Amino acid sequence: MDPQPEIEQYLEEAERARMRITHIVETHVQADHLSGCRELAAKTGAPICLHEEARPAFPTQALKDGDVLDLGNVTARILHTPGHSPDSICVLVTDKTRSPDPWFVLTGDTLFVGDAGRPDLHGAQAAGRLAGQLYDSLFGRLLALDDLVEVYPSHFAGSACGRHMSGKPHSTIGFERRFNAALQRRDRDAFVGFMLENLPPQPPEFVLNRQRNLGLL
Repeated sequence: MDPQPEIEQYLEEAERARMRITHIVETHVQADHLSGCRELAAKTGAPICLHEEARPAFPTQALKDGDVLDLGNVTARILHTPGHSPDSICVLVTDKTRSPDPWFVLTGDTLFVGDAGRPDLHGAQAAGRLAGQLYDSLFGRLLALDDLVEVYPSHFAGSACGRHMSGKPHSTIGFERRFNAALQRRDRDAFVGFMLENLPPQPPEFVLNRQRNLGLL
């Protein structure tokens, strides 16, 4: 999931667990770092999985909302959650040996611990529209999950992809529902206004990183 360029860590972990890497999932086309997905795919033969909105310049397995990746005892259901970017997804994971109910959700840059993903990385003109989509993704999709579902985002404090992120790398839907600053704005207009205010400048490398991660540079 969202591999860094240093792919040896993933290969070593898979070998240690006596498992093989069968899917390489990107929750969206990354802007804050260069992705290692193509290098990892070349080493493992696993497909790169991106939402169909991404449209990169290299072969991928295009995902759409509701797709399920069958990983043996584990299933991973794709939730299309646009807002941070049009191609953003979350991955809802169920361990069938424990329960038929979802256990945790990998939220990418849609929902952080303490914040939600900034909606302005695709330009000022798109920011308001994406903030509205983010509202729908959070309140219509993620907050419809049970409070016990664990939340594992792609970033925590220190990332430029949000403003109020906690240093804690994981949480639960219930805790974020109660204490996440973004999720206290239940009114759509209030939420959009909150997500567009006091945004730090976009780091200049973000645009180039995204172009490289799309295979355009």
